[in-house]
Amino acid sequence: MIEITETAFIMNTFFLLICGALVMFMAAGFAMLEAGSVRSKSVAVILVKNIGLYAIAGIMYFLAGYNLMYLGVDGGFIGTLAMWHPDDHAAIAGDYSAGYASAAGWFFQMVFVATAASIVSGALAERIKLWPFFIFCAILCAFIYPVAGSWVWGGGWLSEMGFKDFAGSTLVHSVGGWAALTGAILLGARRGRFSKDGKPKALHGSSMPLATLGAFILWFGWFGFNGGSQLSIATTDDALAVAKIFANTNMAAAAGVVTVLAFYLAIGRKVDLTAALNGALAGLVAITAEPLMPSALMSVGIGSVGAIVMLSASKALETAKIDDVVGAVPVHLAAGIWGTLAVVLSNPEASLVTQLIGITSVGAFVSSLSFALWAAMKYTYGIRLHWSHEDMGGDIAELGIRAYNLDHGFEEQGKAVN
Repeated sequence: MIEITETAFIMNTFFLLICGALVMFMAAGFAMLEAGSVRSKSVAVILVKNIGLYAIAGIMYFLAGYNLMYLGVDGGFIGTLAMWHPDDHAAIAGDYSAGYASAAGWFFQMVFVATAASIVSGALAERIKLWPFFIFCAILCAFIYPVAGSWVWGGGWLSEMGFKDFAGSTLVHSVGGWAALTGAILLGARRGRFSKDGKPKALHGSSMPLATLGAFILWFGWFGFNGGSQLSIATTDDALAVAKIFANTNMAAAAGVVTVLAFYLAIGRKVDLTAALNGALAGLVAITAEPLMPSALMSVGIGSVGAIVMLSASKALETAKIDDVVGAVPVHLAAGIWGTLAVVLSNPEASLVTQLIGITSVGAFVSSLSFALWAAMKYTYGIRLHWSHEDMGGDIAELGIRAYNLDHGFEEQGKAVN
């Protein structure tokens, strides 16, 4: 075992803080992607949801989530219900074996749970009520995500079995995807999304430049997401590993984009910009479960298949008349499942059976609890905007303002609603 020096401790702490900040910036990426993907009448409210969920995620992970995920799991199913507090007494006394400051570790893990919550907001946009969404996010971040995470990253039962998920294709992205899918099913599609005969109708977003900016920000932040999951950079081996993770992450995302472009060329249709953006994100999700072990060429293959899986899942959702505004379920759930299975292609310690058990177990746990929570709120308080408010748009109906001053008299509309 390599002794960790004070210098290494400082370098690792700084590394986690920088990577955590990159992942935090992904919150802006989700906000811009979703703001560009929804119609102009729902932009302000989706921005409120994004900043609100990030804040709620931090508080709930502090109050309960972190220790449920990491404290006293010991091969079991759940940690300890307790508020997190930093403990750096050993480092202060000259023992640097923890590797990095405790608050750096907490911060890095906290921004991951915010990512899972962000996945949900985009899928359910334009018809989910504000406060039921926030309630769901609070429970997701305090309990659902931490318990699922404890099974692997907290040293729980799946970890004991040998389940592999380096940075969270299943533990972050599929968790968010299952939560989004159950919500979308119970909410129903947006008014006008499908015709009376069941054919899908495009409801074009407010700003493709904003959506594209959001995708690029997410791509950028993903280097912190995957690279930071190495948790150390203070040795030559760790530095080489982080560099390879960055390169493989980039290759998978690039392959996802090119695969979507090639698909549209092959079928003779004009390129769908949204699909191209989601191709990059699907490649990123797919490589997240194992970004270190594959070669650059294998990373291209993993990202490419991730994009194909995303396109197939998007078509399946439309066929089932499930409305996902930003394609969160195809990107994060479907590509996340593929990426978790693909670990066996490069990691000799991974077992296909164990990977399937992990995917199925996390999926069953998250989807059942999420469905129950959405259903409980649906049949009590209600989770969907009234049809008149949906037609008006969440900006006016829930906030009394619009993101864009497109016409006169919206103040009077807001007053009438309030």
